[in-house]
Amino acid sequence: MAVRAVRGAVQLERDEAGHMDEQVSELLTAVLERNGLTADDLISIWFTATPDLHSDFPAAAARKLGIVDVPLICAQELDIEGAMPRVVRVLAHIESDLPRAEIAHVYLGSAGALRKDIAQ
Repeated sequence: MAVRAVRGAVQLERDEAGHMDEQVSELLTAVLERNGLTADDLISIWFTATPDLHSDFPAAAARKLGIVDVPLICAQELDIEGAMPRVVRVLAHIESDLPRAEIAHVYLGSAGALRKDIAQ
C-alpha cells in the first residue's frame, strides 16, 4: 500500500457555517467516493480557506462526517490579489493501491476553474 495525496477544492456561495459544512462535506464525500476510499484509508487532511471565510473551521465538516481519528489541520490561504474568493481547499494524505496517475482530484462547481488541466 502506497501513501498518496489527493487534492480538491470548492467555492462557497457565502460565508455561513451551515453552508461551509454542507459544501466541505460534499467535497470530502466526492474525494472518498471517486477514489474508492473509506475513512480508514485517510492518514491526514490539510484544509485551507481564503481569508474571506470566517464562519467556521472546514475541518468541522470532516468530524461531522465521522472522520474522527484522523489528524486534521486548517490554515489560511495566501491573500493574492485577483484570486478566487470563498474557496476551501483540501490536501488529503491517503493509503491507496492506485497509481499516482489514477488519483482523482476533485474540484467542485466554480472551483473547477482553479485546475482546468484536470478533467472533472
